Amino acid sequence: MSAILTPFKKLYDLIDGFVLIMLTAIAVALIAPEVGTGDGPLHLGIVTNLGVALVFFLHGAALSRDKLVAGARHWRLHVFVQAFTYVVFPVVGVVLMFALRDALPADLLLGVFFLCVLPSTVSSSVAMTSMARGNVPGAIFNATISGLIGMALTPLLMGLVISASGTGNMPLGRALTGVALQLLLPFALGQLARPLIGNWLAKKKQITSKIDRGVIVLIVYSSFCDATAAGLWHQYHWQTIGAVMGIAAILLIVVLGATTFVARRLGFSVEDEITAVFCGSKKSLANGIPMAKILFAGHPALGLLVLPLMVYHQLQLIVCSVIAGRYASRDDAPEARGTARA
Repeated sequence: MSAILTPFKKLYDLIDGFVLIMLTAIAVALIAPEVGTGDGPLHLGIVTNLGVALVFFLHGAALSRDKLVAGARHWRLHVFVQAFTYVVFPVVGVVLMFALRDALPADLLLGVFFLCVLPSTVSSSVAMTSMARGNVPGAIFNATISGLIGMALTPLLMGLVISASGTGNMPLGRALTGVALQLLLPFALGQLARPLIGNWLAKKKQITSKIDRGVIVLIVYSSFCDATAAGLWHQYHWQTIGAVMGIAAILLIVVLGATTFVARRLGFSVEDEITAVFCGSKKSLANGIPMAKILFAGHPALGLLVLPLMVYHQLQLIVCSVIAGRYASRDDAPEARGTARA
């Protein structure tokens, strides 16, 4: 019996409770959307705005500048990761938008490009780099810097591509102001408050994690309620949703393969290769969902716009967990393959 249950236990270990809660929230939104709309009885429009500000305040208070300095030395690694995050990914996104513009809805393709211009994750990138025995300080530096860069660069790239493609209009001034007020300002206030609450947060990391995840679930729930109430899902065939899964899977495979190949061609050590692969291939749900709420405020198709990100996020967790396990089980001898430090 235990042999039969083993594969299911491994699957359960990969798909944690957060994923199940998010899927449940989506199911509830599809069944009874009126409760969770932005202007519904729960007033989730206001609640989620406050939640986003709280999340970035806590991130600012928890960020250690010493860790950033410790990881800042390997400049080639940092250039590699940021180039994949903000150059290679967006180029692939533009190619997909124009290649599939006659096959898929414009809002869905916009969601794919939004996925491509988001920053890397922090928590899972660092956790998987650590699990795989990679360059953890480098992962902390890259993931954190990526998030800071993304606060300005993500809305800028979105505005430029939306205007150029004719899929809509996003006033850059309003978008950047919204990001500054809801993300950068709370983050800066958190940095100022770090001397007062930084040590306490370091001991209570689960609190920050739970607030992070709780706000994400609320935003996803509210977005899907708004989309369902507006009749969005009746406009698209189930094959459209399947296409999102296919695009996300292909995108992940291509980026994982490219980061691994280029890192080895550049002569990175195995530790730096691990950091390059995990930080260069991931996209942040924690940053992406709040940004989408700001950038696409009032958009009736917000649920569809964030769908590619949600699918990609789950795939990257599962696939990268397997890859991290394989890296972790390597012999120490092969680590000499790459002697050049990035």
